[in-house]
Amino acid sequence: MDKPKVVLGVSGGIAAYKACELLRRLTESGHDVRVVPTDSALQFVGAATWSALSGNPVSTEVWDSVHEVPHVRIGQHADLVIVAPATADMLAKAAHGLADDLLTNTLLTARCPVVFAPAMHTEMWEHPATQENVATLRRRGALVIDPAVGRLTGVDTGKGRFPDPVEIFEFARRVLARGERAAVQDLAGRHVVISAGGTREPLDPVRFLGNRSSGKQGYALARTAVARGARVTLLSANAALPDPAGVDVVHVGTAVELREAVIRAATGADVVVMAAAVADFRPETYATGKIKKKDGHEPEPIFLVRNPDILAEISADRSRPGQVVVGFAAETDDVLANGRKKLARKGCDLLVVNEVGERKTFGSEENEAVLLGADGSETPVPYGPKEVLSDTIWDVVARLVSAGDTLEQERIYNGQ
Repeated sequence: MDKPKVVLGVSGGIAAYKACELLRRLTESGHDVRVVPTDSALQFVGAATWSALSGNPVSTEVWDSVHEVPHVRIGQHADLVIVAPATADMLAKAAHGLADDLLTNTLLTARCPVVFAPAMHTEMWEHPATQENVATLRRRGALVIDPAVGRLTGVDTGKGRFPDPVEIFEFARRVLARGERAAVQDLAGRHVVISAGGTREPLDPVRFLGNRSSGKQGYALARTAVARGARVTLLSANAALPDPAGVDVVHVGTAVELREAVIRAATGADVVVMAAAVADFRPETYATGKIKKKDGHEPEPIFLVRNPDILAEISADRSRPGQVVVGFAAETDDVLANGRKKLARKGCDLLVVNEVGERKTFGSEENEAVLLGADGSETPVPYGPKEVLSDTIWDVVARLVSAGDTLEQERIYNGQ
């Protein structure tokens, strides 16, 4: 099979050097990458570097190899175009259809998915002109990844940092995997809230009650939602994973902290997905000093109290009409029967049920599950990558959100 053809556009920002890592991951994973830098980008990383890492010639001018008509052919033949980093200048040119070099010409001729990974100072990112340009590109179907928050050039810190190249690669991989469906941004304009990982309930300063959840399924849900156009807030409970590109991440520790974060983030959200493994109980008391082992004495018993049932609470008290709530159920036996009981008890719209155990699901890159709908539907998802399960979940959720919009419009029309 032909290798997927990827165009990596590089514009003139200091983060251009980080694009080398993105290029390496793309080539090593079997993609045919053509790097198209701007003249300004070559001030940061030279053409020889891009050519050596990609194995393809590098040019910035439409006049090079003119008999091959590169300003048209490169974009026409691409399966994906990524501009990383995308400066404020590049976003403006792309939004207004300017074509003054090879990269901007390529953007005009590309009919494949186009991804922009912006990197700039906070003031530039937040400027109304840049925000309007981003909105224009998104409205036309381009995928613009929100920049990360962190250290910028010099001593400045804020939103505008180039996202982790590994996460941009994962994002690109999801876009390519969706193929023609990548152009269908069925979550565009939607705000989704996702919890991931496992809560920890402290016993003393060094010990806690926890679980085996890695957070990988929740993070896969976040990546796939961004690739489908959603604005994503990820509530991460003790997951030792890099922040997904384009996702607002809030880190929490305990079930009580997660509840507070969910209620705060869910206000006005279109979808809430509770993928985190939330501890059912927490210690009644917290020892301010390390609990010591005393020779000849049995340990003192640890009394537990119930944690709040976050899924049941947000299902019963939706923050807006039509809000869709999705829960997860990890079961060890009678999976479907227990799942149906939990679905009825929690009151959510969709419950993702999967069998777990010491060698199943936890920490794995794969998963299998059955999606149980409140309408009685069952959608089995066979064993495979967690991103595939995530996309199936979003397929169902997108239909539920659309149906909710229709009901709300009818309600408003009837004056209810």
